[in-house]
Amino acid sequence: MVLAYLSFFIKHFLMKQNLILLIVFFVVFSCDNNQNHHSEGGISSKNNSKKQETFGIVIHGGAGTILKKNMTDSLETAYFEKLEEAIKIGHTILSKGGASLEAVTATINIMEDSPLFNAGKGAVFTHEETNELDASIMDGATLNAGAVSGVKHIKNPIDLALSVMNDSPHVMLSGEGAEEFAREQGFKMTDPSYFYTEKRMQSLYKVKERELRRHYKSLSFEDPFIKDSKFGTVGCVALDKNGNLAAGTSTGGMTNKRWNRIGDAPIIGAGTYANNATCAVSSTGWGEFFIRAMVAHDISAMMEYKGISLQEAAAIAIQEKVPDLGGDGGIVAIDKDGNIAMEFNTTGMYRAHMNAQGALIVKIYKNE
Repeated sequence: MVLAYLSFFIKHFLMKQNLILLIVFFVVFSCDNNQNHHSEGGISSKNNSKKQETFGIVIHGGAGTILKKNMTDSLETAYFEKLEEAIKIGHTILSKGGASLEAVTATINIMEDSPLFNAGKGAVFTHEETNELDASIMDGATLNAGAVSGVKHIKNPIDLALSVMNDSPHVMLSGEGAEEFAREQGFKMTDPSYFYTEKRMQSLYKVKERELRRHYKSLSFEDPFIKDSKFGTVGCVALDKNGNLAAGTSTGGMTNKRWNRIGDAPIIGAGTYANNATCAVSSTGWGEFFIRAMVAHDISAMMEYKGISLQEAAAIAIQEKVPDLGGDGGIVAIDKDGNIAMEFNTTGMYRAHMNAQGALIVKIYKNE
């Protein structure tokens, strides 16, 4: 009888131990197989089964009232093709082990050379019918930065911003001084006629006409055409294989701007920011409000001080803080882990993303 009880006890004890071991096994297994989060506003580049190289690139070509009903098929195709061309240039550099700064600069060059975007070749006109170009770039590894504003003879302002960062003791140069520096660095001066496009000139005429109507007939400041004259910028953010972040932004500014107005694009912390500890951000929108909110740096700061994700920080900045001030626009961003955000509060933003696996996303409209 004693032996029977002893046998029964040992048998049930072993069954209980096996059950405990089985439970522990399933807990450990589930922890090792967490699923990645995939969405437009938070794409992860981590792979749990096999460690892969992490890098990525995100671009924008401006935000504003961009509606499919107002877009011809041919123009829509042109935007898609140019966004794809631009981002693939940068992605190729990153995939070969190139630096994020190199990728950002080369990618923005493609958009600066296209009349589709308000930067470089496609820059908008000032009230005096000239073109004044702004750009900035930042290195997340060193927090070094360079910027130029109000240049009129520089084909690719992002290149000059990079030179200011690398070849001068300063962060920002403007106007004639910036161009004097450019000459000393061997930059070729471009005739202002290069920047002329009929589309941008017609936009200037329309804004001037509507301003007159507003003055004499109390037309609302919320007139969509006048409001959108404040938009238009290109930007790029990138994470390279060495874990270094970079951000760059280039623009022709605001249609009909006066008095050498400067927007957020060349302002480090407003239009551009990069920090290896957090993220890289490039902004596009109504610059006066992005300056007041210091949008690019604010996103980084919320991540660092509040411990929230890139997507959470971007949403707070773009969907709450900027609108509360009365502004609108958007950002593209990438964090130190390769997660991305493409956040905007307008009806559209030209944007694209490529991750380490080469998956390409190109979008224009809201709710795509």
